[in-house]
Amino acid sequence: MRLLLIFILFVHGLIAQISSVNVQIPPVNSRYPYNECEPSIAINPKNTNHIAAGSVLQGYHFSKDGGKTWKSKNLTSKFGVYGDPVLIFDTTGRLYYFHLASKGEDEHLNRIVCQASDKIEGAFSIESSTKPNGTKVQDKHWVVVNPKTNVIYMTWTQFDAYDSPDPKDSSFIMFSKSTNRGISWSEPKRISKFGGDCMDGDMTVEGAVPALGAHGEIFVTWAGPNGLVFQKSLDDGKTWLNEEKYVENQPEGWDIKVPGFYRANGLPFLVSDMSNGPNRGTLYLNWSDQRNGNDNTDVWLMKSMDGGETWSKPIKVNQDRTRSHQFMTAIAVDQTNGDLHIVFYDRCKYKSTDKQTDVVWCMSKDGGNSFQQQTISEKSFSPNEKVFFGDYLGISAVNGRVRPIWPRMDNGKISLWTALIDLK
Repeated sequence: MRLLLIFILFVHGLIAQISSVNVQIPPVNSRYPYNECEPSIAINPKNTNHIAAGSVLQGYHFSKDGGKTWKSKNLTSKFGVYGDPVLIFDTTGRLYYFHLASKGEDEHLNRIVCQASDKIEGAFSIESSTKPNGTKVQDKHWVVVNPKTNVIYMTWTQFDAYDSPDPKDSSFIMFSKSTNRGISWSEPKRISKFGGDCMDGDMTVEGAVPALGAHGEIFVTWAGPNGLVFQKSLDDGKTWLNEEKYVENQPEGWDIKVPGFYRANGLPFLVSDMSNGPNRGTLYLNWSDQRNGNDNTDVWLMKSMDGGETWSKPIKVNQDRTRSHQFMTAIAVDQTNGDLHIVFYDRCKYKSTDKQTDVVWCMSKDGGNSFQQQTISEKSFSPNEKVFFGDYLGISAVNGRVRPIWPRMDNGKISLWTALIDLK
């Protein structure tokens, strides 16, 4: 028994000390002063050596050797490129790069743009967009691809007038899909009954993320004045619940204040386990909030095993017992085995008055019941609250290859990083 215990502790120690070599992703040439933030990363399921990433405002980055080396270039579009990159591969290896539009004053943020390429080098030969709705602003999209059909589902926020204090102006959650692999998009459909204001804060409905069920169901969650809420469609997006369902409160809202950060939102991410593992069909909802105090932001997880009808109690992901900040979380499911991977910024090692920040990666192999945690940034950094630093991090995981992505700041300058985490 003693030898068995020693062996278990030894194996656990190995898991806790997985190599996570940091690699800087080269910047793109741009006059935008806050380049390299709000990153998105995707691993090609057909070839895990091929990894693509995007960053604000026009950054496209790619690697052909699993993330050891990278090339970067400016992304261009006939609709203009204005940040909020979201990258994803379909099951054939086609890469999709979604972003906001900006083509002159009359067409600024009036649609969500999709560009697609069958080559990792970024020859985006397919370009399409959602249908504009007058001057209404279309912002902060997320997407999911059906692994059986390669149909793409997208949700986002529509503002009547961005940053408008007029109570007559509202924000709503929208939905569209592409059945022809990014060539065209269905008529945008409003799926939120309850709207929010247009001030891009706690009272605005934002962070709409789609996920899929084991039988093709479409699930969506977002944050806003009613807390964390949930929608679903059982007929491929044709019809939805009459109104979104409440899931969980988000104390202090999603617009979180963290010392040293220009802003640090706690918007939720929704993912589902589509693997053939024991947790197939489980939905995971990941976010951060300040329910334990304004000086103690934490990362949370809830899960549903019945298509969103019921949810577990919130599970605290970060393993510290300090009063400190853990924030800007992102989550991925490795669809080859169902493992969960979460990345976030962390300050648990420092005094509450310090602004030093680390990057932490958590992994769960038992459906979110327990987590193994590891600091993966090789050194901490201290942000500058006057410099826009984006709203989220990114992470992708395929067949044991895990690639988080995050910006760091040194002397007021932002740089973009990943860590080489290979579990096989």
